[in-house]
Amino acid sequence: MSVLIFLDQADGQIKKSAYELLSYGSSIAKQKGIAAEAVVLGNVSTDLAALGKYGVQKVYIVDGAGFQHVDAQVYAAAVSDVATQVGASIVVFSHNQTGKAVAPRVAARLKAGYVSGACALPDFSNGFVVKKTVFSGKAFANVQIHTPIVVIALNPNSYQIQEADGVAIVAPLSIAVAPASIQVTKVNKVSGEIPLAEADIVVSGGRGLKGPENWGIIEDLASSLHAATACSRPVADAHWRPHHEHVGQTGFQIAPNLYIAIGISGAIQHLAGVNRSKVIVVINKDPEAPFFKAADYGIVGDAFEIVPQLTAAIKKLG
Repeated sequence: MSVLIFLDQADGQIKKSAYELLSYGSSIAKQKGIAAEAVVLGNVSTDLAALGKYGVQKVYIVDGAGFQHVDAQVYAAAVSDVATQVGASIVVFSHNQTGKAVAPRVAARLKAGYVSGACALPDFSNGFVVKKTVFSGKAFANVQIHTPIVVIALNPNSYQIQEADGVAIVAPLSIAVAPASIQVTKVNKVSGEIPLAEADIVVSGGRGLKGPENWGIIEDLASSLHAATACSRPVADAHWRPHHEHVGQTGFQIAPNLYIAIGISGAIQHLAGVNRSKVIVVINKDPEAPFFKAADYGIVGDAFEIVPQLTAAIKKLG
């Protein structure tokens, strides 16, 4: 028996969320007194042996042409086969775009209980109970699992990364890779930006910016903080900003360490996508803006006066 940790990768590099997941999965393994193992699909240039310092004892590599692009069916079949082959009783994913597509399929294949959006280690004092977020992060639920195999998808940025001494064994694993059902003919990648899903800090703007011509103050502040930029849905719908920057219930759901909302009123749909942020700062000239109720820090005032001063002060510190 073991805990199998799925390590998400892109362009040959292990994603940031995978390091958090390694710590999470390794902690579960320690609680259960079983081995912590990981699996990577496709070729990576990351030093996999060094992942041992996050608690994992073995990393399996499954190579194949079918892993060049994420195909949920192919990935699910591969991870399920690996879990069966190595005798995993718990399989953990990050609850990101890949995990949301692959984890439930793996659970179905393994006839396993599935918990999405987990935010804490399981409680084994009375069975197998996992705490998760519900209602777009506005509440929590404790889910009890009774199946022999369990699949858990962990909310990004909800568990502390832990490091220690250790070197992992890296072992190639041979399985029959299912043929892809989808043919990718072209990939358009956004370059030169910090991906929202990987960003520690996000600076976001709304209709209070009045137009795309004023977006420079958002970009300047983000640049000074080495942050990603984002926007509310009305801004994306008006084509002021590209849709891949839209955060909210119908856009990207993010959980950075710091989220700065500028000129955004804070409708419930927007809050649903950002309320897992560790710290929320709101800048708005309307003191009655709903966002202030969810904010850790708020500034009431004109963004066109406040943001340039904030940017200048941050640049001085840097």
